[in-house]
Amino acid sequence: MTQENQQPSSEQENIASDTPAEGSAEASVSEANTPEQEIAELNQKLTEMQDNFLRAKAEGENIRRRAAEDVSKAHKFAIESFAEHLVPVTDSLYAALTAEAVDAKAFKEGLEITLKQLLSAFEKGRMTEINPAVGDKFDPHHHQAIASVPSDQEANTVVSVLQRGYSIADRILRPALVTVSAPK
Repeated sequence: MTQENQQPSSEQENIASDTPAEGSAEASVSEANTPEQEIAELNQKLTEMQDNFLRAKAEGENIRRRAAEDVSKAHKFAIESFAEHLVPVTDSLYAALTAEAVDAKAFKEGLEITLKQLLSAFEKGRMTEINPAVGDKFDPHHHQAIASVPSDQEANTVVSVLQRGYSIADRILRPALVTVSAPK
């Protein structure tokens, strides 16, 4: 029985130790704001949050608008660097037109130099020429067959190139126009 008497006394001690904590909770409740003050604080927090939300929304719209303007400018001026490489070619062509051609050989040399300038401008603009050699296998991704002609070559090989093709950064701008050998 002494153990039973000890148990209730230990529970009473626990209750006694909880009592001051409850007293301090009551003290903090009495220090708490009145309902009107709490409503005013909550309204102030709500106003701040609404203001922050509107600012964040406006910032998001500004970012979206700036991004759309940047994309528009990128599309508008994307060709600018390529055009800068073509200006010297244009200058050479104008010079060739204004020069009096005394010699056809000199005129041809000038055209060849101008063509080299143009090909250099293409290279700087990542534009490559598609010019298949006779006998190359027909590639429908890079070539467009205009005609199929009887030939001693293997079937579906390039017989002649009618017009060179061009690609920009692995994207076909214009396929090469070719005639291909017909199957026997």
